[in-house]
Amino acid sequence: MNLAALYHRPDSEMAYLVKKDDFQIRLRTGTNEVENVILYYGDPYDVTINDKKKQIWEYQVQEMNLQASTSLYDYWQLNVSVPLKRLQYFFKIKFRNGKEFLYDDRHIWSYSKTHLENSSGFRMPYFHEIDRIKTPDWVKKTVWYQIFPERFANGDHSIDPKGTLPWGSEKPSRTNFFGGDLQGVIDHLDYLEDLGINGIYFCPIFAAHSNHKYDTIDYFNIDPAFGSKKKFKELVDKAHERGIKIMLDAVFNHMGDFSMQWQDVIKNGEKSRFAEWFHINKFPVSYDEISLEQAENLTYEVFAKTPHMPKLNTANPEVQDYLLEIARYWIEKFDIDAWRLDVANEIDHHFWKKFYREIHKLKSDFYVVGEVWHSAQSWLDQAEFDGVMNYPFTDAIIDGIILNKINITNMMDALINNLMKYRDQNNQVMLNSLDTHDTARILTLAKGDKNRVRQALVFMFMLTGSPCIYYGTEIGMTGVPDPDCRRCMIWDKSQQDLRMFNFMKDLIAIRKKYSKVLNYSNITWSLVDKGNYSVELIRELPRCKVQSIFNFGKNNIDVKVDGKKILASNIGKNEIAPGGFIITVTD
Repeated sequence: MNLAALYHRPDSEMAYLVKKDDFQIRLRTGTNEVENVILYYGDPYDVTINDKKKQIWEYQVQEMNLQASTSLYDYWQLNVSVPLKRLQYFFKIKFRNGKEFLYDDRHIWSYSKTHLENSSGFRMPYFHEIDRIKTPDWVKKTVWYQIFPERFANGDHSIDPKGTLPWGSEKPSRTNFFGGDLQGVIDHLDYLEDLGINGIYFCPIFAAHSNHKYDTIDYFNIDPAFGSKKKFKELVDKAHERGIKIMLDAVFNHMGDFSMQWQDVIKNGEKSRFAEWFHINKFPVSYDEISLEQAENLTYEVFAKTPHMPKLNTANPEVQDYLLEIARYWIEKFDIDAWRLDVANEIDHHFWKKFYREIHKLKSDFYVVGEVWHSAQSWLDQAEFDGVMNYPFTDAIIDGIILNKINITNMMDALINNLMKYRDQNNQVMLNSLDTHDTARILTLAKGDKNRVRQALVFMFMLTGSPCIYYGTEIGMTGVPDPDCRRCMIWDKSQQDLRMFNFMKDLIAIRKKYSKVLNYSNITWSLVDKGNYSVELIRELPRCKVQSIFNFGKNNIDVKVDGKKILASNIGKNEIAPGGFIITVTD
């Protein structure tokens, strides 16, 4: 009996308003230690006076549901509603050895009538609708496609930068250019529409010195090698006509050293009007360069260790005003739908709160996703971002399915623990991906095993969140980490994996058709065999059930499915071969 495993935190992802009158409560206990959990709850002002002249709280009683289990913890959950939007609650926990405890805001003590009458409940003093976390519904129906603009397609050779190489003629480096541009994206919108995606996430498109454009020179202009503002507006309008949303990459943690502001600092030192825009420890600014992205003895703060990306001081009111003007500009003038925030975890919370408020004055359903590679509660709890690039989710699937670094039980533990860190609203709009411009491509990690890649993709698409495909994954592109993962898109169909393309097309169609059940329903996880190599996921709402089974092991497994098959690989009559899966639907 592990009392130390009992955990609840009020006014957090464990106790929050889901909808206007729907309050969700979660409790953590030790795995398989608790028989049941009873929630005592009600309005804290509902009291009566007993015959001993003592105030007695009038409560309701309801049993909580076992939501999910890991190797260490069980998670219990219940949604409640109270008429006057004030809530007090505590838990009665019955362990499997028969002992019962009460858990409230101040105690974990043995169950008794005296303790029951004297429990100090957890409180939600009032359900403020303005404080409820709200995330855009359209994202929950979106399948994203990430484009690294310099490498997707060259549609206008007249704007190629000097020294542009023939498309795909060399491996990508930190410094070479192949001429990808906005016209190239416009030329292939039909391809993207055929694939089925309904959101494009662009890596930076603003004027910059490098090929990756994360060293911004001018946030108010499109990079000349990509095109013009007119061309970008054409792209946005044509995408919107096809029902495709547009997300841009905001690099607000740092600027490029070719920016006007930093050049003024170099020229004028501490007398520069931009001297307070950056974190400068000593003038004049200087460094000893080791390589393009490495330096020593820096007299100013930078992104990572690159001397070419000086860090912005976002606590400076002038910097705040400047960045907020940028954020508003691209929404007001070009009608973009989302911002992806680069290195978001290295910028102060004060600025992100202000940022979130300002842009939502322009578009109430605007989507904000932060680049955070670790736990992100502190940003999501306070309405700074709607979701984050869900790297712990990615790592769990990669480590479990692709690399076999952890067993499937450990993978499920990691995924469940990650889900339990956030409110449902945030989980539903997490940006879920398996590879990006910053990581090795999924097929390379899988050492060419396309069965494993298909399994991992299906597994991702069956889970809560907004799936994102990195350009070229749908045709079997490969590459080790940056910069090799940024190869030129392959447009020669004879070199594309068309089977993978058609598979992705089918998978995207399934995700969009069943987006409601795949995002709003609870997940039932179970192991199919004792070796823990195969997993069944069930997502179910009234009148719709999606079942998926995966064989991650080395032997065939027997399966029983309930509904009609809608996608499968490596299956027999009543079994799934290694590397196989099946998705069925009952509706």
